[in-house]
Amino acid sequence: MSLRLEGRAAIVTGAASGIGQATADLFAREGAMVLAVDRPGTDIASKHEHSYVTTMEQDIVEAGAAEKIVDAAVSKFGKLDIVYNNAGVSRNALGEMMTDEEWDITIAVNLTAAFKIARAAIPHLRESKAGRIISTASVMARMTDYGLTAYCASKAGVAGMTRTLALELGKFGITVNCIEPGAIQTGMTAASFANEDIAKIWAKKAALRRLGNPIDIARAALFLASDDAGFVSGHSLTVDGGLTLRT
Repeated sequence: MSLRLEGRAAIVTGAASGIGQATADLFAREGAMVLAVDRPGTDIASKHEHSYVTTMEQDIVEAGAAEKIVDAAVSKFGKLDIVYNNAGVSRNALGEMMTDEEWDITIAVNLTAAFKIARAAIPHLRESKAGRIISTASVMARMTDYGLTAYCASKAGVAGMTRTLALELGKFGITVNCIEPGAIQTGMTAASFANEDIAKIWAKKAALRRLGNPIDIARAALFLASDDAGFVSGHSLTVDGGLTLRT
């Protein structure tokens, strides 16, 4: 059986845990050379053992971070085919109580950094025969809940950015898509889902009656990165176990 990403070069951000870690490892198992990126202090080097995964400690919101990340990938692999903007944060506060700092960091990580990395990567993706930009959005890109003003705004922004870049880059054969996860057991949700009652409530909301796992989203990212999704662009792929069917 042929590997679905054999010989391709990828960047995955937020790769020290959760969805990013699972995706970087899955991409590598499918033949991709992967630059796995996360913040300093996340001990990302210890999180990946596959020989095809190279790790990099870099705060994506720092000035010049996008160029450093893209340059590191191209320098290591000689090319770039896939960018997966997965890194994300969430700050929960009612709108009237949300601080400027909480708003700014949420938008900076979830939206601005994703745009800057995509922008830096585009010249290299134009040289690829299978250029891919994928971003992690959320079902909250089109829904909402209390305290998620900044988070919902940032994820809706990711979806809007996805559509526009898909339109602009289609002529170069580059596809641009995002994934809308539902309730997934990751580092970001660990504190909430550690409460068994909360975890049961969210599992029951899904048609499949369970919480999602990082590998569920990684498999969706693999599809969008592969030739199987060569005619899919400008799409927000909902991967929520049927969570949003009744809400």
